[in-house]
Amino acid sequence: MPKPTRPAAPKSADAKFAERRAELGEAALTTLAELGYARTSLREIAQNSEFSHGVLHYYFTDKVDLILCSVRQYKARCVKRYDQVTADAASYDELMEGFLERLGHTIRTEAPMHRLWYDLRAQSLFEEAFRADVAEIDKSLEKMILRVMSRFAELAGAPLQVPASVVYAMFDGLFQQCLLKHLSGDRKAIATLSANVRLVVGQLVGAAPAAPAAARGRKRVGVAA
Repeated sequence: MPKPTRPAAPKSADAKFAERRAELGEAALTTLAELGYARTSLREIAQNSEFSHGVLHYYFTDKVDLILCSVRQYKARCVKRYDQVTADAASYDELMEGFLERLGHTIRTEAPMHRLWYDLRAQSLFEEAFRADVAEIDKSLEKMILRVMSRFAELAGAPLQVPASVVYAMFDGLFQQCLLKHLSGDRKAIATLSANVRLVVGQLVGAAPAAPAAARGRKRVGVAA
């Protein structure tokens, strides 16, 4: 006879408070991404969301507290975005196609969220309250890119040529440049990002850049590329 399961222990007041903060931070993320740092206050966020100013003020000290909570949660998801494609890819080309597809998708669908992150990072140059969190998030993104690049290097059979911090700086620069162009209406921004990533990855691991899938398909059926 199976043993009866024990009922879950009731959550502590601190745990409930933290859970509610997380819920509110997630719910406010879209509004924060639309307004940006300079135009936000807890009152402005309340006016553009379903929550009252009093509720937000109870759970967050100020807008800095709320923005950091929201961005930390969003970036915690971002750093896992490429883990599945990195684990599943059986070849350099397969990893390249999967990586580029997800890069393009996140630019198309989450541009305001990425804009908020860059806004927050820029503000950390002036606001000391942001710096520790920004540094921690930056480090997690650096590790994310290193995981992807380490897999590229493994599949290419060549060592990664530069330190992780340099790799991250290169990809971050390409991504931010693409985001700005995309937000400015440049329809070729994502295609340009893809071409640049192919080039950079090939140089960093000493491998020939992977050809676009369409080009490889034409070669397979005997059509001149």
